[in-house]
This record gives sequence, C-alpha cells and structure tokens, in this order.
Amino acid sequence: MSENKKVDRRDMMKMMAALGLGGLASSATAGPGIGAMIPGKGWVKASGEKASTDGTPLQFIPKGQPDDNPLENELQKYPKCPYCGMSRTKWNHSRHLVQYDDGLVDGTCSIHCLAISLSLNLDRGPKAIYAADFGSDAKIKPLVKVDAATYLIGAKLKGTMTMKSKMAFASAEAAKAVQAKAGGELAKFDDAMRAAYLSMADDTAMIRKKRAMKVKKMMQMKKQG
Repeated sequence: MSENKKVDRRDMMKMMAALGLGGLASSATAGPGIGAMIPGKGWVKASGEKASTDGTPLQFIPKGQPDDNPLENELQKYPKCPYCGMSRTKWNHSRHLVQYDDGLVDGTCSIHCLAISLSLNLDRGPKAIYAADFGSDAKIKPLVKVDAATYLIGAKLKGTMTMKSKMAFASAEAAKAVQAKAGGELAKFDDAMRAAYLSMADDTAMIRKKRAMKVKKMMQMKKQG
C-alpha cells in the first residue's frame, strides 16, 4: 500500500471519529491511538489505556467540578453539548440542562442528548432538570424547570437531533397556540422523555447517515483541494 493511501485512510478515520462514526469502522482498519474530537478540547489522542470504569475510550468526557449555581452564566460554562458537540447557543431553543444530586451538571443541546446523559449517569439522581422555553420571544430562550413545562411532541417544528420534535413551553397556553398551527400532542416531561427513548434508534440512524454524508463531502473537498 502506498504512503499516500495510508495517509488518506488515516485522515478518513480521524474525520469519522470526530463526527461520531468511529463505530462504523472495523478495529483492524482503525488501529490504536486514533483519538476523537472532544468539544472544548479539540483533537485528543486515545492513550490506549483502559480504566476499570471505562466504556468506549474517550466516550465518557470528564464532567468537571460540582456546580451549585448551574443557571448562572450557563451558556458560558456549558457552551457545547458533550454528547454531540453542537453549540448550545445556536440550539438554545431546544437545549436542556440537568444538575445531578452530587452537583455535577450536563448541559445538552436537546432532550435527545439529555436522554443519553441520564442513561450514562444511572447512579446519579437528577436534582433538577431544565428546558428552554420555546414559547419565549427572547433571542436566547430562558430555562424553566421541566416539572412545570408543557411539551409539544411531533409538531411540524424542526427537531434537534431527532425527526420528531419535542419542544418545551413554560406556558400551556403558548404550547396550545403553537399546536393549533403546527399540530402535535401536548405532554408532560416524562412523556417527552419516553418519546425520546422510543425514537432513539431511528434518530441515531438518521444522525449517523447525515454525518457519513458530511464525511464523504469533506473527503471529496480534500481530494479536489
């Protein structure tokens, strides 16, 4: 195999890892030390070492320190979703934030990634969970506790990380007003979480397909350049 082909394949693997597609490649092709693109840290190489608490290497990002005031400067402290890397400012209308009972906090882009966080933190109880108020006219939607929120599921609204949107509203009246125009079903947080888990398989397949297409486009641009 030529050196150029080796470099091309290495570049492909790095891009696939950065886009969350490392699992689609065989271990024989990937080789050790590929690493991953960690939100806020950039490219991080895999050490090859595995601790007793590790799952997939580099998958579980350190959570940082406990945060007693998670809503204070929230977007500055938690700018990117730790599970997909998306900007929480750009996707502020669908973002969620969970504070666990030990004070650790996950700020996610969506209820889809919140579901991932809750699955990975089974031994931590949620102390408080917040969602963006989609009904607010503010440029950056304020966060409200999900216990008091009304969700609109399956409306003709663009979903974040999902084909079936699940948006939260501080006001039930505001949710009903959007429902009258965009359809969907009104629900509570538990129902929205259940819908998020039930759609996880289809949503994950959709995300992988989109990211695979992005990798292909990047490789084509690399060849042309």
